[in-house]
Amino acid sequence: MLYVVTGPPAAGKTSWIDAHAKPADVVIDLDRITSALTGPGAPQWSQHPLHLRVAHRARYAAIDEACQHLDRLDVYLIHTMPSPKHMAKYKRLGARVVVVDPGESVVTKRIEAMRDPAMQRVASRWYRARRARPRDVTVSGGLEW
Repeated sequence: MLYVVTGPPAAGKTSWIDAHAKPADVVIDLDRITSALTGPGAPQWSQHPLHLRVAHRARYAAIDEACQHLDRLDVYLIHTMPSPKHMAKYKRLGARVVVVDPGESVVTKRIEAMRDPAMQRVASRWYRARRARPRDVTVSGGLEW
């Protein structure tokens, strides 16, 4: 099964996956990939454009490969704002889409405390886009109940 976990930055997407995925599952998380590809001492939430470019390429390769094995394993994919094209692909694959959204005020406070301030622009864009489209499965407080 493919689980596509969406939501704004600092919403709790990784925490949701940590609470649901098993050790044998594949987790594709751009933050984890970027961290794995940066040198010792790099900030945990590195947003350097070249690091992100390399990490995005690795992420796309991981998605393509993992989706070929959905009959044998579960894949958890964090995709903050999937485009309609990506959503169509995920739906063709029979994905379950989970939206993790503890609320804009919570996200804003978490970004201020834990993330690069530039992530606030991403969160604002996510909420604008979210208001413009119908609701998916919404998860309360960062965990599915």
